Amino acid sequence: MAVYAVGDVQGCWRELEALLLKVQFKDSDELWLAGDLINRGPDSLRVLRELRDFRAQTRIVLGNHDLHFLAIVFGGHSAGAKDTFGELLAADDVEELAHWLRRQKLLHTDFGYTMVHAGLPPQWNLKHAQSYAQEVEAVIGQSDQDAETADISYRDFFAAMYGNKPSHWDQALSGMERLRCIVNYLTRMRLLYPDGSLDFAHKGPVRDLPQGLSPWFASEPSQRDGETVLFGHWASLNGDARAPRCVALDTGCVWGRKLTAYRLDDGVKITQPAMIGQ
Repeated sequence: MAVYAVGDVQGCWRELEALLLKVQFKDSDELWLAGDLINRGPDSLRVLRELRDFRAQTRIVLGNHDLHFLAIVFGGHSAGAKDTFGELLAADDVEELAHWLRRQKLLHTDFGYTMVHAGLPPQWNLKHAQSYAQEVEAVIGQSDQDAETADISYRDFFAAMYGNKPSHWDQALSGMERLRCIVNYLTRMRLLYPDGSLDFAHKGPVRDLPQGLSPWFASEPSQRDGETVLFGHWASLNGDARAPRCVALDTGCVWGRKLTAYRLDDGVKITQPAMIGQ
């Protein structure tokens, strides 16, 4: 069995299909996906339908674009001008796909690897991160029956998900503020202030860091409990975090660059050039 971890697909189904053919993906293999399955690219509906049918072979963590889609379906929000999942939102099976998607995880750990969309904040060890991710997963993955009596239902969560506050983790946080803060660290984080607060503005390369900010992965790898972290979200890194035991998977396929698969067995990266415009 081989395990392949793939970065932000963002609706680029043709490239993902070609990449799986290139690695000769077998029925015995596993496909790990580091979030942002949809949006910005042309085939979000196809991506969700195909990945849902893989089921037992996939390990998926949610990204900010996936959560944005769920906030539209379940939280009453509207799509933005740059969103490209109109076909998905109009599909007859959109709710079925959305219910399947909301039951995916925010963090996955196996074989000495931890996969998360944005990263692991240095103020959390792995056990913290797993526990906090599970708090959110328990809410957004509720059954409809449990949601009827929950203090915060999955629909409540998606209605109130958006926001940059609180931007600093505090164990004493509770309710929706706590859930939002956890989600922002796991799915939106790139840079941190010295006190661990999130910066939401900078999306560029590390060489252009604003003064006083540092990448989340600048912390000592020992703080990540010896795990190698697989993450996406930061396309301008172009797959190179230049940090011990951190593997950046977002190589900007939706921006015309390439889609990358990282083979866990030997650390080899296999790429598929973008086909957008072809």
